[in-house]
Amino acid sequence: MNSILEILKYILPSIVVFLTAYYLLKQFLESEHKKRMLELKMKSQSNNQGFITPIRLQAYERIVLFMERISPGSLILRVSEPNMNAIQMQTALIKDIRDEYEHNLSQQIYISQRSWELVKNAKDEMIQLISNAAVKVDKNANCTELAKEIFGLISNLEKLPVDFAIDYVKTEIQTQF
Repeated sequence: MNSILEILKYILPSIVVFLTAYYLLKQFLESEHKKRMLELKMKSQSNNQGFITPIRLQAYERIVLFMERISPGSLILRVSEPNMNAIQMQTALIKDIRDEYEHNLSQQIYISQRSWELVKNAKDEMIQLISNAAVKVDKNANCTELAKEIFGLISNLEKLPVDFAIDYVKTEIQTQF
């Protein structure tokens, strides 16, 4: 019995030291693992941000280009043909606006909700402006008459909806990047 006590005298402190070292080592390794996981997560987010930023900038560029393309001056010059009448011109202008819009629909993912709302409103208001001008022109009139009426309506506006949207998008880009 004495020999068992003698053995326990040496083994028990060793076991206590071993368990303490095991516990401390386990805590240290778990802490290091958490740090590494956090570092990897931060690095991944940083890489994603580096990947997303150019795409977002490109989306803003495309939206500004879309707004420029549907502005009346640009749109009329691009779409009009000398042999068109007012109805054909109205149809071609509205179709071009809708086609451009559909081509840029995916850009809404990368821009703010407010910017996208302004873009949609600008598109709708440009279509409405063309339709209002077409109502005032004889249906058999030359496309030039419709263009004159559109420019006449524009001259009554303080600022074009597309210009308002462009200004907002530019401001948003400057604040975010």
